Amino acid sequence: MKKLIIAGFAIATLGLTSCSEDDDAPIEQLANCTDGIQNGNETGVDCGGPCAPCDGGEVGGEVPVDEDLSGLLTEDFTLTNDVIWEINGKFVVGDGAVLTIEPGTIIKGAEGTGSLASALIVARGGQIMAEGTAEEPIVFTSINDDIELGQKQGSNLDENDRGLWGGVLILGRAPSSFEGDSEESQIEGIPADDEFGRYGGNDPEDNSGVFKYVSIRHGGALIGSGNEINGLTMGGVGNGTVIDHVEVVGNVDDGFEWFGGTVNSSNLVAFAGGDDALDIDQAYSGTITNALVIQGAESDHALEIDGPEGTFEDAFTIQDLTIIGDPNAPSGEIADFRDGAMGAINNVYVRGFNDVQDVEIDDEGSAANYTAGSLSFSAWELVLPEGVESVSAIFVDTTESTDFSSDATDFATAIEQDQETVGADLSVFGWTYASFRGAF
Repeated sequence: MKKLIIAGFAIATLGLTSCSEDDDAPIEQLANCTDGIQNGNETGVDCGGPCAPCDGGEVGGEVPVDEDLSGLLTEDFTLTNDVIWEINGKFVVGDGAVLTIEPGTIIKGAEGTGSLASALIVARGGQIMAEGTAEEPIVFTSINDDIELGQKQGSNLDENDRGLWGGVLILGRAPSSFEGDSEESQIEGIPADDEFGRYGGNDPEDNSGVFKYVSIRHGGALIGSGNEINGLTMGGVGNGTVIDHVEVVGNVDDGFEWFGGTVNSSNLVAFAGGDDALDIDQAYSGTITNALVIQGAESDHALEIDGPEGTFEDAFTIQDLTIIGDPNAPSGEIADFRDGAMGAINNVYVRGFNDVQDVEIDDEGSAANYTAGSLSFSAWELVLPEGVESVSAIFVDTTESTDFSSDATDFATAIEQDQETVGADLSVFGWTYASFRGAF
């Protein structure tokens, strides 16, 4: 690979990973980390991963680097589209730093599980300016992907290749609802002692940057038992942030997950995930507009919606959503509303599910919110599975405390395939990997 000199890439707590004799970048040389990123005054031994010092040097030494990315970014930096970049371990955009990614840039994540799973993390106060285009999308993928410069897809992996690296996490200072009414929490997928994993605050207009025309593929590496990284995790992200035209393909865990925050998200594609496609938690209160979910054989819920964890309450809106099911997915439900879910889900087109895959209200809190109108549904159109005679059979209240099933005839209509009048505008998704694969 081409070697680059990363001039002025000052990293307060960790150098980049690779060594060459002709490329230098100033860093503070700290080692003896066990989680893939240094957090303090480590000693220089037993690093065992991407934070290993190139020369065994001392604090303040200079370490040669190439295009590999790992550590804490403390100054503005640009990933150019003339080289393929590699993330090894955690690459963190720190408070006050801006990471710019040029259109057409390819970033590959190295293999690794547990604390050494590769991930890009935009910490609170950091910003990412990733503005791809339909002609030149930005691609995050696995080191095993044979995609080359100038290409939009490789040839050796497909949507069923999952867990080959971590994923992308964007964290902010927008309000979220946490247990005990704390103002902040630690994001899922990052060890509890890593300060860069904190999110939440009291600024609904917080700005984490721009994330536009980005495809995230083959991620979701395991970091612990039953704990994988989502394709795109948004924790306490404010509505000053732009999330638009983003695709997640073949992730082990959820495609998109919003942990609180206020960010609006538009033109999303979640394709063949291994868990939920769109997951909402902790009183997320933004609007998700024009989204496409394409389930795979390993997928779980298209929508998994949880409510607030503390006394702070707020509600989301989903507008213009198309859900394409996989009838062979053993747990591939349409939607699940739990833990006092609050929000509005409007203009939804659903097809491709079997006769036991349904939309469920699963707890008394969500049922009470449905009765009160703070959990609402409107303008759903469904292609009924074979053997299902009415939309009422699709909508189930497991608490049996509401008229959810009988009410379904008021907000949902059975239609024939390709006769929908609601759902996502699929014409805007021609740039995606899902489109290349003929998935819709």
